Amino acid sequence: MTTEYLRDDHFKIIGSIETDSTGKQVGRDAHFARVGEYNPREDKTRDSHFRIVGTGNQLSALIWRSVK
Repeated sequence: MTTEYLRDDHFKIIGSIETDSTGKQVGRDAHFARVGEYNPREDKTRDSHFRIVGTGNQLSALIWRSVK
């Protein structure tokens, strides 16, 4: 599993995206709370309540939306 960290303009970590061996990705906020997941086989992004957010990978947008 690989992890990519997303940072703001001041280099503070605002979230992360974990990718497993199948390509499925899970987005987490700065407190490691799950904000959503992307499944490349379906090409859909789901939020933390497993509702479809849209097609394509939109995890970074979900992480930015969780920043307060």
